[in-house]
Amino acid sequence: LMVWLRRCTHYLFIVVVAVNSTLLTINAGDYIFYTDWAWTSFTVFSVSQTLMLAVGATYYLTFTGVPGTATYYGLIMTVYTWVAKGAWFALGYPYDFIVTPIWLPSAMLLDLAYWATKRNKHSLILFGGVLVGMSLPLFNMVNLITVADPLETAFKYPRPTLPPYMTPIEPQVGKFYNSPVALGAGAGAVLSVTFTALGCKLNTWTYRWMAA
Repeated sequence: LMVWLRRCTHYLFIVVVAVNSTLLTINAGDYIFYTDWAWTSFTVFSVSQTLMLAVGATYYLTFTGVPGTATYYGLIMTVYTWVAKGAWFALGYPYDFIVTPIWLPSAMLLDLAYWATKRNKHSLILFGGVLVGMSLPLFNMVNLITVADPLETAFKYPRPTLPPYMTPIEPQVGKFYNSPVALGAGAGAVLSVTFTALGCKLNTWTYRWMAA
């Protein structure tokens, strides 16, 4: 019975965590829609994406104990987001403007940290957390600069969900403007260690709940 319960709970939790992670980050690739505050939103969204990836992937990874499952989790989030971003395309946005956040390389680094340290949970938290936090803003900036004529496209296709009273009238320069990757990676390197530890703790709580 316990084996059956564990397996069912495992798959249920993975679906719930992956779906909710994706829902919470579904618009996190739309930095460019916030044209006047693009780099500020990039920094903030980098942290939110790091949170959802690190917690969910670490939970899944430590639950199974098999290196490679963090990458699988990142793939689940990516596919879910591809499907959701199809809505933008349906609204008339061109393919080369729809930005899907890149999670896979960071998830692969998490797997690598777990495998290289012979499945040491504390090394996973420290090394894996730092690697995820530092790498995710970098990969997403590479993703972002491939967008064709972002400002022109953004004004040609204004975001339909942005109410008129929130539309900026003239460009602003935020304090994060100069180096969004450095700020995102710096904050991520610190915070992602905590995020990864939370993923491990969620795994512990899950086991205790199932064993009760």
